[in-house]
Amino acid sequence: MFSEGYKFLEAVKKKDGETVTQMLDEPGSTLANSRDVTTGQSALHIVTERRDLTWIRFLTAKGANPNIADKNGVTPLILATQLGFTDGVAALVEAGARVDTPNSAGETPLISAVHSRDTAMMRALLEAGANPDRADNSGRSAMDYAKLQGPNSATMREIERSAKPADEREGAQTYGPSF
Repeated sequence: MFSEGYKFLEAVKKKDGETVTQMLDEPGSTLANSRDVTTGQSALHIVTERRDLTWIRFLTAKGANPNIADKNGVTPLILATQLGFTDGVAALVEAGARVDTPNSAGETPLISAVHSRDTAMMRALLEAGANPDRADNSGRSAMDYAKLQGPNSATMREIERSAKPADEREGAQTYGPSF
């Protein structure tokens, strides 16, 4: 006998939309956020890995949390960034994915995009409010990694062109009450 969560994730893997819809339509269902017990991956990880925009939108509309991390701290947004799946990044951000959530090494999606030299991905993340100054576990930020590629590198130019001012970024630090 398998758990309902296991059955749900298997149906997602098999693209069995009818079964997934039936399971999610059960009153009080929380299956949209089921996780694989060995990897920690959720259904959003599975569909992001296969670059399936339709399923990403379907699952997030049914309540799947885009900020659930697997056992390595990898969120669906980090996974989409690593895959170069810009449309997936846009859909996950639209669904509420936090752009500065790091993996277990402290690497944010923006740092991953800088490492890949994917300026289109960097632009999407920066426009969504990614912080180019947020450091990873080694103490380096996306800005630092871009500088290492050279002061006139495409990644450095993209950060300079697309980064929002600090007060407009997601999770920007403010002091005192806000009204």
